[in-house]
This record gives sequence, structure tokens and C-alpha cells, in this order.
Amino acid sequence: MKPMVVKLKKENILAAINPSKGGFSPVKLVVISYLVVILIGAFLLAQPFASRTHQPTHFIDAFFTSTSAVAVTGLVVKDTLSYWSGIGQLIILILVQIGGLGYITIFTSFLLVLHRKTTLKQEILLQETLNRPTIVEIARLAKHIFYGVVIFEGIGAIILFLRFLNPFRIEGITASNILYSAWLGIFHAVTAFNNAGFDLMGGFKSFTGYASDPIINITITGLIIIGGLGFYVLSDLYNTFRGRTLHLSFHSKVAIFSTIFLIIAGSIIIFSFEYSNPETLGSLNMPTKIMASYFQSVTSRTAGFNTISTQALRNASLLVIIALMFIGASPGGTGGGIKTTTATTIYYYAKSVIRRKNGVEIGNRRLSYGAVNKAVTIFIISIGFIFLMALAISSIEPFTFVGVLFEVVSAYGTVGLSTGITPLLSPLSKILISLTMIAGRAGILSIVLLFSMRLKHGKVLLPEEELAVG
Repeated sequence: MKPMVVKLKKENILAAINPSKGGFSPVKLVVISYLVVILIGAFLLAQPFASRTHQPTHFIDAFFTSTSAVAVTGLVVKDTLSYWSGIGQLIILILVQIGGLGYITIFTSFLLVLHRKTTLKQEILLQETLNRPTIVEIARLAKHIFYGVVIFEGIGAIILFLRFLNPFRIEGITASNILYSAWLGIFHAVTAFNNAGFDLMGGFKSFTGYASDPIINITITGLIIIGGLGFYVLSDLYNTFRGRTLHLSFHSKVAIFSTIFLIIAGSIIIFSFEYSNPETLGSLNMPTKIMASYFQSVTSRTAGFNTISTQALRNASLLVIIALMFIGASPGGTGGGIKTTTATTIYYYAKSVIRRKNGVEIGNRRLSYGAVNKAVTIFIISIGFIFLMALAISSIEPFTFVGVLFEVVSAYGTVGLSTGITPLLSPLSKILISLTMIAGRAGILSIVLLFSMRLKHGKVLLPEEELAVG
């Protein structure tokens, strides 16, 4: 392959990197791009052709749905199957795909696959979108993203298509049955891979009718896990498998280990708490109990699907799921949350403080001060933001605090699980939840990365003082 040549004017580079020279910073451009896509989606969903009744949709509901799709959350105020028309569902699916990958990723991937030139500005924006430290990694990673999405979503769509088509074999397969099953397969493959909780099962019931179906459970959770691992990890796994690298990177090892740990721990805890609950796992046989616990553990961190009733979960289970939603997926993936690597860093940071170590160590590696500082900042800002939003909505709505907190964390973690209160929220609360979803999807970029990109040093080193804490 010929080396990629980048031709840029000096003023364009300065405008892309330095907003003071006449342009926006890369972080701001990423955030603005999300807002523009959300507004376009809201405008389209508000039109009569987007609903089954051919009546205009209230703009707040359209804005909420568009935000939920672009933020790959899945919280809904209108049932996706019964309310939205085929065109409306297609708009939602496109918004999910754009939100999951980012329009910058999609656009740059197309250019690279077609062997077209990319500008430095596009590479900087892609660097911020994928949360990668160097521009050198971007071109190879973007190609892997493009091919990975096509392969994984394609395989998932085929498997789900055959599964949804199977019941029609008894009555006889028709062209309409094939098209309907294909649409179900494509829609759920895309929403699962992009960790969005939108479904076409109807009645706000998600996959509760498929709790004992291994094909649905394995396929959906497989897509969720792959999408949530992060594109950098998938690219690293591919390069290691092909022998291009000798071993996985430190980042990939941490992301994979923390993902496996959270899935197993979440499954065991949910199984233990809900084992005798007659409204969730209590009435199921043992294999289905295990499978449903596993499904709930996987989907709780990022996706928002469910095979058991979320409303019927015990408070202890809800708190565990809130923790899983808060942690979320891995960096550079389609999920949200503070990220698995951030949670791992916080854990080892606390461990190092308790053991009075001078640095934060994971395995046989020591983390940089910048990485630890960034993780702590993300954690503190996220906790504060969630607290403020939960406080504001609790003062407006009559629901229990646990229910409101669950909804807010689900929105911030771009998960999509709900205890059933989302459709009942007032317009003001819908706006607050929408802002929470936007913050969960792009807020960390706009706040934390903006701070890390503009590190300011004082003119003098101030005297050190002791402060009693803890």
C-alpha cells in the first residue's frame, strides 16, 4: 500500500488545533457534531412520516429519542415498535450507528478504505473520538473499525435473521416474513453491537420473552461484549492473532481482564440476589436462571436490553446494576460509563494509598501520573454530575430516589435500562435526562480531555502545606 500523503495549509492546521486562531478545538468540534446530529434526528423524528399514526411527534419526545439513539443509550419515551413507523425506526437505527461510531470515524474509515487522503484536522478529530494517544495509530485503527463493524454486525444480523425467521416455518415462509425477519436481525445486530438498548419486541418488554433462548442470549451478549471492548482492543487482538505483534498491549490486557471480571462478578451477584424472586429468576429453571443472570450482567454495563423485568428487581440488585452501569464499557468502544480501565485505575490507586506506595501499579507496570490524575478527575466529575441530576429530577418527580438514581445513571452510562419511569417523566425531566445522555456520551471529552489538552503551569512553584483529610 502506498504511503498516505497529507497536504494541509498552515492556517487550517492552526485553526484545527488552536481555537484562538479562528477555529474550534477538536474536543469542541466532536461535541458540536453530536449536537448537530441529535438536532437533525429530532427534526426528522418529529415529522408525521416517522410515526405510525402519521401525526407529528412532540419535539421534546423526538429530541429525547434522537439523543438516546445518538448517545447509544436506549432509554425511550415511546415504544419503538408500536409508535414509530418503518421510516422512524430506520432513522433511529441510522442515528444509533452514527452515535456508536461517530460520524468522524465513519467518514475517515470510508476515505481510508477507498485509499483517499485524510487531512490532519480529520485525524486529530478522530484521535479525540477514539480516545487514542497518538495520531500514528489512527489510520490502521480506522480501517479495522470499518471492517470489524461490517463483519460483526453482518454475522450477528444473519444469525438473528435465521432465528426470527424460524417460527414462520410452521405456517410457511413468505416474502413478507423474510423481510420482517431480516429487518429484526439487522436492527438488533446494529443496536446490540453499538450497545444501544433499542428493540422491536414491542410493549417496552425487550427480550423478556427470550430468557431461555440460547441463540438470542449468546448472539446479543456476544455483540454487546465485542462492541464494548473498544476498537483498539479488537485491533490489538487481530494484530496479535495475525502475528503482527508478539503480545497484547497493557491496555488491552486490563480492558479484557476487567470486562471478564465484571461479567462474572455481576452474574454471580444478580443470581444470588434474584434467585428466589418470583417476578424475575424465581420461576425459571436452573439453566435459564444462569443464562438470565449472565445476560443481565452483560447488558447492565452498556447495552440496556433485558430478559427479566427490571422493574421487579430487588433494591440490592438495582444498586449492583447501578454500579455496573456507572463503570460501563472500555475506552474507544460503543458503550458509555466511566470505562473499565478508569474503574481499574481508581481501584489500584486506592490500593496504593492504603499500602502507602509511591505510585500506582497494576501487575508489573506503573501507571503514569497523567493517567491516574485523569481517572480520578473522571470519577469525581461523574459522581458530582450524577448527584446533581438525581437531586434535580427527584425534586420534580414523585418517584423513589432509587428509581430516579437508576434512571440518571442509566442515562449517564448510556445504558438504557429503566425501571419504567422514563415514559412518565415530565418535559423538564426529559430534558435533564437528555442532557445527561449527552454528557455521558460526549461530556467526558468536552470536560476532562479539554483539561488534559490545556494543561496550565503556574509561573512559580508555590510553597507546600499539609492538609488533614480523611
